[in-house]
Amino acid sequence: MIGGLLTIYSIWESRFPPESASEGRAVTEAIWRDMPDLDGYVSHELLVDADDPGHLLVISQWTARERADAALKDYAEHPNAIAANRLVATPRSRFLATRAADDA
Repeated sequence: MIGGLLTIYSIWESRFPPESASEGRAVTEAIWRDMPDLDGYVSHELLVDADDPGHLLVISQWTARERADAALKDYAEHPNAIAANRLVATPRSRFLATRAADDA
């Protein structure tokens, strides 16, 4: 929760093949450098699989589900998103979540 408001987590998973792992990470970092400019963005953390540098997770926080969904829609045609989609071995996936403690 932020200021008493329920936050939403947007969790992205990307799997880049070994030959694209470095470029995939760079474009993922570029995507998330743009997110603070979008309405509702709170924060994010990029995690790299310790055994597979092409396997990335991004856990981001948004002020509302609608804001996270709008960011997805508004950014879909950005060159960074297109590059990430081109580089992945399998399509990137995203799901939305809330903290278990917030659901109780």
